[in-house]
Amino acid sequence: MPMYVKDQKLLQALIENRKRSAPYAGAFLVKDEEGTDPNIVTGSDSEKSIDDLKGKDLLKRLHEVGTLAQITSIQGDQVVLFGHRRLRITEMVEEDPLTVKVDHLKENPYNKDDDVMKATSFEVISTLRDVLRTSSLWKDHVQTYQQHIGDFNYQRLADFGAAISGANKLHCQEVLEELDVYKRLKLTLELIKKEMEISKLQQAIAKAIEEKISGDQRRYLLNEQLKAIKKELGLETDDKTALSAKFKERIELKKDKCPPHVLQVIEEELTKLQLLEASSSEFSVTRNYLDWLTVLPWGNYSDENFDVHHAQKILDEDHYGLNDVKERILEFIAVGKLRGTSQGKIICLSGPPGVGKTSIGRSIARALNRQFYRFSVGGLADVAEIKGHRRTYVGAMPGKMVQCLKSVGTANPLVLIDEIDKLGKGHSGDPASALLELLDPEQNVNFLDHYLDVPIDLSKVLFVCTANVIEMIPNPLLDRMEIIAIAGYITDEKVHIARDYLEKNTRQACGIKPQQVEVTDAALLALIENYCREAGVRNLQKQIEKIYRKIALQLVRQGVSNEPDQESPSVTVSEESSSGDSTTAKDEILKDPAVEDASVANNVTNPASEEANEVNLTTEAPKEDNTSKGNKDTYGAAEDAADKAIEKVVVDSSNLGDFVGKPVFQAERIYEQTPVGVVMGLAWTAMGGSTLYIETTKVEEGEGKGALVLTGQLGDVMKESAQIAHTVGRAVLLEKEPDNQFFANSKLHLHVPAGSTPKDGPSAGCTMITSMLSLAMGMPVKKDLAMTGEVTLTGRILPIGGVKEKTIAARRSAIKTLIFPAANKRDFDELASNVKEGLEVHFVDTYGEIYDLAFQSDAGTETSLDDLALQD
Repeated sequence: MPMYVKDQKLLQALIENRKRSAPYAGAFLVKDEEGTDPNIVTGSDSEKSIDDLKGKDLLKRLHEVGTLAQITSIQGDQVVLFGHRRLRITEMVEEDPLTVKVDHLKENPYNKDDDVMKATSFEVISTLRDVLRTSSLWKDHVQTYQQHIGDFNYQRLADFGAAISGANKLHCQEVLEELDVYKRLKLTLELIKKEMEISKLQQAIAKAIEEKISGDQRRYLLNEQLKAIKKELGLETDDKTALSAKFKERIELKKDKCPPHVLQVIEEELTKLQLLEASSSEFSVTRNYLDWLTVLPWGNYSDENFDVHHAQKILDEDHYGLNDVKERILEFIAVGKLRGTSQGKIICLSGPPGVGKTSIGRSIARALNRQFYRFSVGGLADVAEIKGHRRTYVGAMPGKMVQCLKSVGTANPLVLIDEIDKLGKGHSGDPASALLELLDPEQNVNFLDHYLDVPIDLSKVLFVCTANVIEMIPNPLLDRMEIIAIAGYITDEKVHIARDYLEKNTRQACGIKPQQVEVTDAALLALIENYCREAGVRNLQKQIEKIYRKIALQLVRQGVSNEPDQESPSVTVSEESSSGDSTTAKDEILKDPAVEDASVANNVTNPASEEANEVNLTTEAPKEDNTSKGNKDTYGAAEDAADKAIEKVVVDSSNLGDFVGKPVFQAERIYEQTPVGVVMGLAWTAMGGSTLYIETTKVEEGEGKGALVLTGQLGDVMKESAQIAHTVGRAVLLEKEPDNQFFANSKLHLHVPAGSTPKDGPSAGCTMITSMLSLAMGMPVKKDLAMTGEVTLTGRILPIGGVKEKTIAARRSAIKTLIFPAANKRDFDELASNVKEGLEVHFVDTYGEIYDLAFQSDAGTETSLDDLALQD
């Protein structure tokens, strides 16, 4: 046996010992540490700890009985030992290296003719033969043993059996320590019997694995033979022939419409496919490439509907308002009708969240009878998503547009590119630059995808993009799109949408009957004004759903169940009725402008109703068991009476807080009549628009004390506007009241509430001037007046943005008189009549006109400052 000696001192002693005439050493087994299981293998450093032991510590860890071994050879740290006889340690002579005195042990005398001894030895030999038949490794052991030892006798037979058994080291140590030959034979017999069982188990495992492998090989050979037979008989072609036939069949249907350059590429790839081996990687690449080339709808266009009245009806069914978008689509249809064919366009719908930008895309596709495909580019940072991967990459795929054409099956779909203002930019390129080719009418006639590597005609595709903030879109990309701004909905429009679309769909989704609940107009108005002021209606839908969920819980607690009678014999009728309701719900869901994906909403509606029905079943079943006691007629009558006793749930402005909690928004209007130095302005916000007050007060007065302090988290542009307002106000006061030295001798403090909200923009210039002049002259401005406009140093009024949002905010605060720049007159005239109704609007070019309008005396009246604040 080869041994590895790590102790250099011990190794040197063995080398010196080998040089002598009798190169022998003692080999002793090391005991296991106390508390450890020798059968369990662990990752501990036990060997290192043994090497570190010296002298008495090492002696304590050794078994007393060992082997006298001859040192056959030493190569490096490998020492080959050959065992001769048994030894027992008597005492220690030297600690390092460990040297001990030993006694040579001999076997106890025995009778070699004893029948029991013979029988035991024969059984050992018989078992060894059985094991040798199954294990070639054991045969090598026998040959080695015979070369060195010679003939077998009883004690050598026992030692040999134990040596080659591969048993536990402690069992082998027992055999080594046993000097009684008969007992040693019995111990050896036990060890080789165990080895025999292990050998049988090994054979069983090998046989099972072999059967599995041979079975798979046999099945594979039979399948290959079957394929060959079918091919010879003409019943089946091989894989390559079948694939080629499939691709040719596909392209044969489109051969007249398919461009010549595409047909040429397909023919070349088909020829290449026949020359490749099916097992090669290039084969799968070519097969996938041909699959994409042949599946695309080359020249296949859907028949468009150019009926303007039909399109108007569909658009009005699905969405309330959005007149700008609808008008643009009707113009597109009208042009297509006159030309006889339609061209693709790139339209970008911009506006706040929840105004129906995404959902109207589906309605446009339905109105035009085009296929609809939507994909979002929000956070997209990989150009390959747009242009595809090169075919050389593993797992390469075409871009989104090629996937779109495969999905819809026509070459003129309506493609909705969502969240185009939220494009990312990463190490894989700039997707916004990749979209330049896709969204350019001059370039997308020959759009080149990296994967297909053949030009694709996208000129017939109608692209509709959506964005919240168009300023985030790169200018070259923005230049290719036609922008349609969707400002949002005014209160009247929200009431219509809530009543005609949201409330109806939510009621059906919650399984509530119309006669069981009533939400008054006052409640809807209060909900919109105090909880849902944002431009869109998505939050309004959430609040209505919240109201109806609470109503559903209230009805169930009262014992109401709207589910059909499960024991009724007319099951078919109930199913048909339920199906009809779901169909109605499906048609009406599309009318919701806040739902981004109407198909998802349709799928959600019916399961929610079914879930509610299941809950009702579980709550009603015990009630029937406990109360009816077999008399179903009596129970039915009692249930009818209970239904009659339940009152309709009425949601009014008075109890609205019980369903949706405290109001989120408070009244923007602080003053019924603005006091001196305070003027109402108009601002555009992400919520759609709001009113704000510009407040100016005098801090101190003294000759040469003229100065201006600004607060209210104003941006740089707004601070500059305040400085301009201070200069222009001083000039206007000098013109109107030459003797008034207010600005020269007064330190002013201008504040714009609320202080925690950041504000910026130039449109508050005229409002700031008016606030300062009001303080300087001690005159309040006209009641119910609001204004907006940028002012130059010479007093000219420049146009502003967000006219619709600001007008809506003014209506919400019950403003009657508005002042806008004259350049915004066209923007105001384009607003819907219900937005402009009841407003007195003045359009001005210079600040002098604003001065005359703002400081007109109202008929009437003088009001003390104590009465100016609005009492809540």
